[in-house]
Amino acid sequence: QVQLVESGGGLVQAGGSLRLSCAASGSIFSINVMGWYRQAPGKQRDLVATITSGGSTNYADSVKGRFTISRGDAKDTVYLQMNSMKPEDTAVYYCHVGGYLLGSGGSRRGFGSWGQGTQVTVSS
Repeated sequence: QVQLVESGGGLVQAGGSLRLSCAASGSIFSINVMGWYRQAPGKQRDLVATITSGGSTNYADSVKGRFTISRGDAKDTVYLQMNSMKPEDTAVYYCHVGGYLLGSGGSRRGFGSWGQGTQVTVSS
């Protein structure tokens, strides 16, 4: 199984910054992609940013130039640096990790796991 622990959410004024962290642990053989999604009240969960094992990144148009996704040196932690924040960035932010688990006898099984979510509130 995979456990994801998120941290770093909170309240910030418009124009301010926050940094989210998500650490993955468990019987992980490899991580292919890590990402952040967000869900505002009454809305669907949307992609914010992703980063692959090779370092390729993808951002939602609404956050390009303001948010930066990165991975830790151990490749099991993903960060989201959020700058120039706007009230419309207010949402619950979820970490998502996809890859392969190491099973018995060396077997591998694909997985996709979500973090518990962390609230980010931007006041105007």
